[in-house]
Amino acid sequence: MDNTIPERKPAWLKVRFSAGPRYQQVRQAVDGNTLHTVCESARCPNLGECWDRGTATFMILGDVCTRSCRFCAVKTGRPPMLDLQEPARVAAAVKAMRLRYAVITSVNRDELPDGGAAVWAETVRAIRRESPATRIELLVPDFLGDLKAVDTVLAAGPDVFGHNLETVPSLYKEVRPQALYGRSLKVLAHAAGRGFMAKCSLMLGLGEAEAELLQVFGDLRQAGVKILALGQYLQPTVENLVVKEYVSPARFKALKEKAQALGFQFVFAGPLVRSSYHAEEATQTPLL
Repeated sequence: MDNTIPERKPAWLKVRFSAGPRYQQVRQAVDGNTLHTVCESARCPNLGECWDRGTATFMILGDVCTRSCRFCAVKTGRPPMLDLQEPARVAAAVKAMRLRYAVITSVNRDELPDGGAAVWAETVRAIRRESPATRIELLVPDFLGDLKAVDTVLAAGPDVFGHNLETVPSLYKEVRPQALYGRSLKVLAHAAGRGFMAKCSLMLGLGEAEAELLQVFGDLRQAGVKILALGQYLQPTVENLVVKEYVSPARFKALKEKAQALGFQFVFAGPLVRSSYHAEEATQTPLL
């Protein structure tokens, strides 16, 4: 993959930042409970819109990742000790925000025997106790393929189980050097096989070929994945991979139609789509 930088961002990627009263409520709930959000750590372009709608994706297990994926802006290094009070604080924030739908993700914690699965499970249980009507979507790491760890998380009973392949297999060495395509598929297939709603997201614009994308779509359907999200990769810092292509809204629409033809129950596709963007729509959960 070379370092050719494409032309400046097209008009369809320009986002107006919104910071209304609801945004401030989310800001206070996050800061007041000393929490991390992937919205901030990953520099999501939809932060203003989502926070102004009263939604946020909480990032647990700290904000330092043991992996160094080249697309990601989250800090990498040696994480601090586990904060066992974090699940309670996440639950308190969900309750304070009166969320009908909560999305939880995390950094990778490969140094832990269970990859942080116990904290994942306790976070789900804490939200259930504090806000029983809230539906919960998880975006988990691969737990190094440890299906016992996956089962620990599933036992807590999330409504949606998400894990992202991010890109096509041929780009893994460049984009996700510490991940394995087959291992991630195994995690998704395991959750789907146990009856959970499985979800996956892919980034476009890293140099993937359409034939490769369609093969990944087929692999995901074979694994039992029902929800697919397709969005544009955007370079978060100069240290990250450059964008190879800005994919047009028309091409996203065409890919969505091809994915739907394969039998996905829900497909979200567009330049600004991210894994948790309007996530509640897949379960038809209206926001307050």
